[in-house]
Amino acid sequence: MSALSEYKRWLNSSKVSKEDKQILQAMTDAEIDDAFFKNVEFGTAGMRGIIGPGTNRLNLFTVRKATIGFATYLLEKFPKCKEQGVVISHDNRHMSREFTLLSAKVLSEFGIKTFIFDSLRPTPELSYAVRFVKACGGIMITASHNPKEHNGYKVYDETGCQLVPDKISRLVEIINSLPNELDVDYVSVKNPAEIITLDKEVDDAYVKDVESIVINKDLKKSGFKIVFTPNHGTSYVNAMRVFSDLGYEVYPLKKQCTPDPDFSGTLSPNPEDARSFIEPIKYAQEIGADLIVMTDPDGDRCGLGFLSSEGKYETLTGNQSAAMLMDYIFSQRKQNGTLSKNGVMYNTVVTSSLGKEIATYYEVKCEQFLTGFKFIGHQIDHYEKLGSGPKFEFGYEESYGCLIAPFARDKDALQAITMYCEMALYYFRKGLRLDEVWEDLGKRFGYHEDVVYSLTFNGSEGNKQMQDLMEKLHSNPYIEVNGAKVIGVEDYLKLISIHQNKEEKINLPKSNLIKLFFDDKTIIAVRPSGTEPKVKFYIGLVGSNKKEISGKAEAFYQSLKKTLKI
Repeated sequence: MSALSEYKRWLNSSKVSKEDKQILQAMTDAEIDDAFFKNVEFGTAGMRGIIGPGTNRLNLFTVRKATIGFATYLLEKFPKCKEQGVVISHDNRHMSREFTLLSAKVLSEFGIKTFIFDSLRPTPELSYAVRFVKACGGIMITASHNPKEHNGYKVYDETGCQLVPDKISRLVEIINSLPNELDVDYVSVKNPAEIITLDKEVDDAYVKDVESIVINKDLKKSGFKIVFTPNHGTSYVNAMRVFSDLGYEVYPLKKQCTPDPDFSGTLSPNPEDARSFIEPIKYAQEIGADLIVMTDPDGDRCGLGFLSSEGKYETLTGNQSAAMLMDYIFSQRKQNGTLSKNGVMYNTVVTSSLGKEIATYYEVKCEQFLTGFKFIGHQIDHYEKLGSGPKFEFGYEESYGCLIAPFARDKDALQAITMYCEMALYYFRKGLRLDEVWEDLGKRFGYHEDVVYSLTFNGSEGNKQMQDLMEKLHSNPYIEVNGAKVIGVEDYLKLISIHQNKEEKINLPKSNLIKLFFDDKTIIAVRPSGTEPKVKFYIGLVGSNKKEISGKAEAFYQSLKKTLKI
């Protein structure tokens, strides 16, 4: 059906509220197209979109349909799911609590017990809680670091991991088989299941486990100042408990500590956006802080800023901070004899090559997956059930997400904060700032620079442009960019890897992703975002010195756009 016919269906429905009809009537043609040209769908991190009326929006109707589908899926897969139950949590966003209560009501009326929190909780605690109460699944209502207009719906399996493609494909089949979001319905069981509000036992257990990951707990904390911001999101309470228990001198940025759905105290809630650091850096300058740590709104990503050796405040990318943290953790574990001789580190195919080099140095294996932390969580569970696989040592993505201990099965900013603070303090006590630590990594492993660019494509026309762009790359990957020629290709849609004229199969799920290897050692990966209407370009550079790679990423990006005519 066309966007216009779907729009009229909503406009003429008696189920759509007067308020939503007023919004619909005020829409421009472009807004109608974007809101109705498709159904909101599950991507790498579940279902995510703008809040409002429409088939391509997050609203009570689309969330209700998704939950009906999830309930049907659980009843089909788990004979005892009614007793095991589902845990639901949410972030600070508009409609998050309403979507949570609606999801709980639907599951309850299917006869499935649900566990909810009394208020917002971070994504990794949702993962932890699923495991804690031995539920058969979980739902997290969040749009993570997206702008304030967005919300989302992520589904978890019985291991506390987001559903991987093999599992989510059946859920998508079920949802797609249901009537449209306005007409879908179900018959409630005679005695709806209990909706249980979780008590502080889960919070206490989660915080205790986070605090257990520290390595050098006796480092002197005084004289080392930390600025912390949760970006108006879910991490404030748990993080402040951890800081207090571990004895850190922490200064929360109060204007960003309230769970404000409009993010009024920050220009961006996304640690990947430089604007998110403007206010924390101002505060750090006022008090003379040594470190800045921030989480995104749902508490699974952690951004890092620091006072440099030159007396300036700088920030680190997710690739930089995770590589630095991995080197610290592995070196300390090796020193105290706790680094496994059969250890493994997980990251993704778009993550910097530096991570694998560090892991190899410490004789830790490296396994790479598609973008999406669910693949890392799933592999942890796979080896745990196998009983004979390598021991998990560290996992991370380039987008500020990492996991130190697998008691949660999603990236965990609270764990990251705990260890970033310890790492920075450890080097501080040795008279080193983090820029000096990064310089040392460059001397040891080569100077790496990894930059992510993105282009936004809105509406049906934008969606077609994204498809055309990716098709162009898949059909003709041997291009010349910035004077460099492609000498190797990894096509994750065709699942073919070609290096030195040797073709091999890629043993990962299919994904609309292509990775190009150039004759000057530059690597570029291109993929559509799974959560926003964007195409992302990951450019990775390695050089023997900083000058060799300075400005090269931007030159490659501009040349690539010119080559692809975008």
